[in-house]
Amino acid sequence: MVVNTDICGIKVGDQYPAHVMGIINLSPESFYKGSISSPESVLDTAQKMVEDGATFLDLGSRSTWLFAEHISKKEELDRLIPALEALEGNVDAVISVDTMFSDIAEEALKRGANIINDVSGFTADPRMKKVVADYGCPAVVMASNKIPGDPIGMDSIIEALDSIIQTAEAGGIAPEKLILDPASGRWTEDKLPIYDFETLDDFERLKIFEKPLLAALSRKSFIGDVLGKPANERLYGSLAAAAIAVYKGAHIIRTHDVPETSDVVKLSGALRSRTSVVKESRYEVSVLEVKTPQDAGIAMRNIRATKTGSEIMQEKSIHFVLKIKNLTSTEALIIKQEMLARGGDAALARDAVSHETEFTDLLVMGTLLQFWRLARKLDSQARSLPLIAEMIRECISNRTNLEYRYLR
Repeated sequence: MVVNTDICGIKVGDQYPAHVMGIINLSPESFYKGSISSPESVLDTAQKMVEDGATFLDLGSRSTWLFAEHISKKEELDRLIPALEALEGNVDAVISVDTMFSDIAEEALKRGANIINDVSGFTADPRMKKVVADYGCPAVVMASNKIPGDPIGMDSIIEALDSIIQTAEAGGIAPEKLILDPASGRWTEDKLPIYDFETLDDFERLKIFEKPLLAALSRKSFIGDVLGKPANERLYGSLAAAAIAVYKGAHIIRTHDVPETSDVVKLSGALRSRTSVVKESRYEVSVLEVKTPQDAGIAMRNIRATKTGSEIMQEKSIHFVLKIKNLTSTEALIIKQEMLARGGDAALARDAVSHETEFTDLLVMGTLLQFWRLARKLDSQARSLPLIAEMIRECISNRTNLEYRYLR
């Protein structure tokens, strides 16, 4: 499960330093007024970003902010083309264009753009897939279903990206050309900060797709909600979020603030350990980190396991350890025996085995499926074991309960 690819001559992957993508904002409607570049300043802005560490530049001439004023496609193109003409051949960076429309994407690619960044994930304009396939260019696709960024919660983000990948590849786009964006920020009224907390906290789940990951966190609304600050005062919050994203697996950080973000990316990347991979001849062994049954199902589908088989095995793929405190020795021994009967195991104090001590803590080890089966069995037992069964269920469920995880 290791990403190692080439994007327009730039090495991107788990064994390489993360990259910075500088935002060149051509839309006056943007939520962050301090980021707007004029046609006259765009070249200077781009060159300064490259000097400060950007290897990618992302040009956007239509604000995708939820409350931005709507503009026509003609106006979007009229803003974009002069900027592309100013940059062509004058900056040493990979040029990305942020647009949802295939005709604008095609014009941009003709004028030197290298990457298309489609925040709708190919949902706004069905022809976009054909343009990307025909030009053979990389594309950033953001998690979307019907409108940009509408998936709510990480499970929905994973599901949306999985669907986008399948339809893109069916449309002729090479698998290695896709870069994934999990849609951080308030893209819809229902997208509350708690969902962005989950996305960043569980960012490593996106590794299951084995594709380059882009984090677009710069000065986003969830940072403002935590800090109580407007967009122009969210730099430090953005840097903290960028550090976490890189540490959890992001390969590209999209930012308004290139020099500061470059330093953060270098340090957080140095702290991130490499995934264990061993290669010999045609063989490769790597550690696959799977956090949820949903992710396990995607991993199985990627190796072409059957759908039925994947569904059966999903809950066998998640393994963890629960600590249960202050059990009686008898309760602990019953739980251990029941877990052993289901293929798991448990550890308890040596004196508890011989009943020399009345109480003990217990470490219970097993798969998610084994824990569910254990809880069902304990429901019919004596003593306090039905209560323990309910506590086990609640403890496991808290792992995916957003209110429990993030509301203080």
